[in-house]
Amino acid sequence: MSDNKFSSHDQSYFDQFDTDIINQQDKNHFLHPFQVFDAFTEEGALPIAAAHEAYIYDSDGNRYLDAVGGLWCTNIGLGREEMAEAIADQVRNMAYASPFVDMTNIPAAQLSAKLADLAPGDLNHIALSCGGSTAVDTAYRLIHFYQNCRGKHDKKHIISRVNSYHGTTYAAMSIGGKPGDHPPEFDYIKDTIHHISCPNFYRAEAGVTETEFLAAKLAELENKILSIGADKVAAFFAEPIFGAGGVIVPPKGYHRGTWEICQKYDVLYVSDEVVTAFGRLGHWFASKEVFDFQPDIICSAKGLTSGYQPLGATIYSSAIHDVISELGHGRCFTHGYTYSGHPVACAAALKNIEIMEREQLLPHVQHLGPYFQEQLKTLTDLPIVGDVRGVGLMACVEFVKDKETKELFSEDLDIGKWVSNQADSRGLIVRPIINLNVMSPPLIIDRAQVDFIVATLRDSILACIKDLQKEGHF
Repeated sequence: MSDNKFSSHDQSYFDQFDTDIINQQDKNHFLHPFQVFDAFTEEGALPIAAAHEAYIYDSDGNRYLDAVGGLWCTNIGLGREEMAEAIADQVRNMAYASPFVDMTNIPAAQLSAKLADLAPGDLNHIALSCGGSTAVDTAYRLIHFYQNCRGKHDKKHIISRVNSYHGTTYAAMSIGGKPGDHPPEFDYIKDTIHHISCPNFYRAEAGVTETEFLAAKLAELENKILSIGADKVAAFFAEPIFGAGGVIVPPKGYHRGTWEICQKYDVLYVSDEVVTAFGRLGHWFASKEVFDFQPDIICSAKGLTSGYQPLGATIYSSAIHDVISELGHGRCFTHGYTYSGHPVACAAALKNIEIMEREQLLPHVQHLGPYFQEQLKTLTDLPIVGDVRGVGLMACVEFVKDKETKELFSEDLDIGKWVSNQADSRGLIVRPIINLNVMSPPLIIDRAQVDFIVATLRDSILACIKDLQKEGHF
């Protein structure tokens, strides 16, 4: 990797920025994704000015270890010269080419072939888009198209899970099941999209065994299919591990069991691997390698380019393609985007995958991931840490007011943000989601950086506990 030009010894880069002006411009004009208007008006946002490897720097030059990895995505780390060169070279050679109908470009064709090679089973066909949300939206439309091509015009209903997250397009957010993501001011598809409960064993009723819990969740899916009508259910959408829903790892056998139920009733299985693919769990894709099931469709993005360019990929089976591409029907797949298969984004993805292969990042995660999880679990001795969970370099700390009853702090207290503010002040970025702190650091981190994350998070939680006690919340 290149030398870090943003070292603490050289502030010249940051002298050009006036943080107050940037904050005011941001407040006045930039509508942020998931902006909380009341809090934003008061607090504003942290302006990030630079990044190198696993670290980000604000406009004043303060350095933070980014344990969120951007947004689950900066897998190979930031500021890599060979990525910059690959992107620049592609811009010089051909910045854009239309992907519509009978035109293609070399990076898009090469990336599609590479993804077909990496994906499990017969997932040999790729629809490229602009990110995770559009990858899910493409899967949704592809499913409708497929079922209509089969003559099954009523088979359009979708089943998802409470607490799932699948993106922010109209269809993707409707498929998602996080209550907080469905405020009443927005509208959602409600007649053909259904949600079953979240397979979070930590929140199971007292006295229920994990085996009993698993059986109940599988029965719930089967009963939901039967209640809607198997002839009407088109697909089941599931993240292998819930991401923004709290890094919830379902009980062992859950994915295999739900897949077998889908097979039984001719229901397509869509594995949303926008977060879990490209090394997050130590494999290119987690569905088959980690959870032992073969999806019909995989949605991916994020680690596909490590955040260097926006790109999504909907990877689907030859069985689906054989149906929709059958000759003699005069069919046209009227879906896609101006930037589908964008050559610069595809060139970035190809270079990103090359780096991951050359630097053996998948074995690195397989080796470091267990240490990351083990060290984080040492935090469970703290009085407000109820659960620590995750796989690979994907983890969550859940805060509770009472460890025995698992009672949560008031949502208004926003305990996750309280802790993350303490972490910010100590040079660590973790993602707050109400009563949670979520982490997905770059795959390039080492043991020393893991130790820093855990030690700093411990100090931040202890400081938060003191504040909670001082103000009478704990």
